[in-house]
Amino acid sequence: MNKKNKAKFLLLNFIPIILMIGLIPIIKNDLLLTWIYLFIIFISFFIKYNKKEYIFFIFWFFIMIISESLFISTWVETFNRNSLFWLMPLWLPFLWAYSFVAMKRAINIIEK
Repeated sequence: MNKKNKAKFLLLNFIPIILMIGLIPIIKNDLLLTWIYLFIIFISFFIKYNKKEYIFFIFWFFIMIISESLFISTWVETFNRNSLFWLMPLWLPFLWAYSFVAMKRAINIIEK
């Protein structure tokens, strides 16, 4: 795969994340935003799915809930939107988990 194709695939890989981040200030309802994130993630997995990526996604989903909770407990970071355990936005672990999937995909693209 040449550099131009790699760059194209890397950009396409991160479009869902850019879209998800762009929706944060627009959609104030955390539950609605979470459902939209799940739809975007589902479509992304439907378009391109590598073997057992859902396990990678689920693993990072729970790791991010734990790590964000610990980080928030230090009072270094706080959220105004705290719909998940009164600590963080409900959609945040989904965004983080999918970001790790996208990073794994990007590494695979770069290594080809």
